[in-house]
Amino acid sequence: MDLTSSSGGGDPRQIEETKPLLGGDVPAPEGTKMGAVPCRRALLLCNGMRYKLLQEGDIQVCVIRHPRTFLSKILTSKFLRRWEPHHLTLADNSLASATPTGYMENSVSYSAIEDVQLLSWENAPKYCLQLTIPGGTVLLQAANSYLRDQWFHSLQWKKKIYKYKKVLSNPSRWEVVLKEIRTLVDMALTSPLQDDSINQAPLEIVSKLLSENTNLTTQEHENIIVAIAPLLENNHPPPDLCEFFCKHCRERPRSMVVIEVFTPVVQRILKHNMDFGKCPRLRLFTQEYILALNELNAGMEVVKKFIQSMHGPTGHCPHPRVLPNLVAVCLAAIYSCYEEFINSRDNSPSLKEIRNGCQQPCDRKPTLPLRLLHPSPDLVSQEATLSEARLKSVVVASSEIHVEVEPASTAKPALTASAGDDNEPNLIDCLMVSPACSTMSIELGPQADRTLGCYVEILKLLSDYDDWRPSLASLLQPIPFPKEALAHEKFTKELKYVIQRFAEDPRQEVHSCLLSVRAGKDGWFQLYSPGGVACDDDGELFASMVHILMGSCYKTKKFLLSLAENKLGPCMLLALRGNQTMVEILCLMLEYNIIDNNDTQLQIISTLESTGAGKRMYEQLCDRQRELKELQRKGGPTRLTLPSKSTDADLARLLSSGSFGNLENLSLAFTNVTSACAEHLIKLPSLKQLNLWSTQFGDAGLRLLSEHLTMLQVLNLCETPVTDAGLLALSSMKSLCSLNMNSTKLSADTYEDLKAKLPNLKEVDVRYTEAW
Repeated sequence: MDLTSSSGGGDPRQIEETKPLLGGDVPAPEGTKMGAVPCRRALLLCNGMRYKLLQEGDIQVCVIRHPRTFLSKILTSKFLRRWEPHHLTLADNSLASATPTGYMENSVSYSAIEDVQLLSWENAPKYCLQLTIPGGTVLLQAANSYLRDQWFHSLQWKKKIYKYKKVLSNPSRWEVVLKEIRTLVDMALTSPLQDDSINQAPLEIVSKLLSENTNLTTQEHENIIVAIAPLLENNHPPPDLCEFFCKHCRERPRSMVVIEVFTPVVQRILKHNMDFGKCPRLRLFTQEYILALNELNAGMEVVKKFIQSMHGPTGHCPHPRVLPNLVAVCLAAIYSCYEEFINSRDNSPSLKEIRNGCQQPCDRKPTLPLRLLHPSPDLVSQEATLSEARLKSVVVASSEIHVEVEPASTAKPALTASAGDDNEPNLIDCLMVSPACSTMSIELGPQADRTLGCYVEILKLLSDYDDWRPSLASLLQPIPFPKEALAHEKFTKELKYVIQRFAEDPRQEVHSCLLSVRAGKDGWFQLYSPGGVACDDDGELFASMVHILMGSCYKTKKFLLSLAENKLGPCMLLALRGNQTMVEILCLMLEYNIIDNNDTQLQIISTLESTGAGKRMYEQLCDRQRELKELQRKGGPTRLTLPSKSTDADLARLLSSGSFGNLENLSLAFTNVTSACAEHLIKLPSLKQLNLWSTQFGDAGLRLLSEHLTMLQVLNLCETPVTDAGLLALSSMKSLCSLNMNSTKLSADTYEDLKAKLPNLKEVDVRYTEAW
């Protein structure tokens, strides 16, 4: 029997061909009857329901071979054919069964499906779908109406996407292609299906279309971008589409498409992207978009407004991913400025190789210090003997970067690098040990120079936001820039503004990030200190960093020791020039007996006496030392109890009024003393028992006590505001045998840690704490 005939209204396949791909279902031809009640077809979004796109599922299948003229008779018959259970998979191009037997022995291609309908009839209501195919009908019966509708919309979606792939794979006229793209976008936006692939599938089709047709005009490019713009508002563009967007940003940075279409896309990327490592092309697209903004007439003003829009009008940015994503884009862009130079010098991977993952680290040569990478074969021997022949100028040129090494006659003497990991060259060592490298100048090409200026300016803008500064400092604490950038005077000079903002911030979580992450590694503190490769201000920034770090660093003695070991020369030089902070540092070194060498002590004393401020502070130090020695000589009481409600000032007056060199037991219980009194308590060398019950003595004072009163045996901290941050410092007080932490904010982990590190601890009170 001929399946192409119909009882009226013409060939239904012709009806299908005349429909647009997104068009609604066409009413049944006149004369076609479906029993007593005509077939009801679903209308998209008619009930507001949302469905997840089906990829596979269990359903009952029945196939009826018949001419269409007898369809109504069969559907109204009580003796329908038998049903078979099948697990069907909705592949990209066909409907197939996991058990290809019976009705589903052969898969049903989407191209063979002429129509998809929802069916119901009066006498035998079932949740059925009808798929019209050449030679018959496939009936699918679901368990309920929701599942039936889910199958219906999923089949329609798969069928239409399959058709669009075929139509757009062989474009003829681009005006027709553009119309089909718009229809495809509308279909995705109005679909009741909720799934990532609903919006990604059209984007991937357009992405493939653009990659296969590279000879399009600029206007055609812009028309396509505008057409798919609604899909990009809630979806990341796929990788190939990102490449296309990058190309458009580079070739037409002043196009209105960049502002009107790309801006919401980039905003969404910065707000919601979780890992640029998994989608590096998104980072590259964001980078090119910002560079395109910088090419506008207003330049950095436009970029600044964009950063402000990402932060928001309030004092706290509501999107936690914006800052890390912006910093990742900045770091990648700055790296790209030195990429060719880096590749030519130390064979490190290029951004393109990293992005595409085409070369493994094991395939590369080992990284060498910068001072060993000069092309001249005699360079090492020339560095070893500075009195020999002068270094000849060495030029490394590329299309973007030119590097010149000046003659050694103008070089500064070599500096001794601090000890670090034997397998990894110290950063300052790489940049400063070689006299030639210390005078190395780097010149970037015009494009790289503009890129560098743009993204360093963005880092400066980020550092101006108070709520972003702690996270920014943390992200930049392990120095993330290549050593070539740190040897570039222009880069370090511009980045200095960011470091100054860190140094000016009173919050410890910000300015503590100026230090290195661990011993033997360099941080911004070392990089911008006198003698560091980035220092260009005779130590002004270094002095401000020392001042803020000394004001908040609880391990004052440890910090002074590090300064004495590594930066004593710069400290003395700045003190000689009258810097108040450095004068205080040298006095503290003498007061805490940091310097053991007598000659060095005499040199520090001479430095202090060379300025008026230094001379006054040194005289005050001598008076304090004499008073302390007098206290120790005369002795005084062994026990002392301060009256209730006494303050820090009362304690200071009391301790300055007599001799307390023999004081072993001091009770400050139920007074109003705070952590500020710790400065006076540490001057009691014989103190063994200290009662701080129900005072306002906090973590800062506890840290100072733990550093100086190492012989303390009994300590009562009951009902004080101390926390784990201060209690952990007690682990250095090895003589403690009795410790009362009743009613404090002690945690169980800190308690276990203290027990492990205090071997003499015998009496402990942890009632009414988490450790109880």
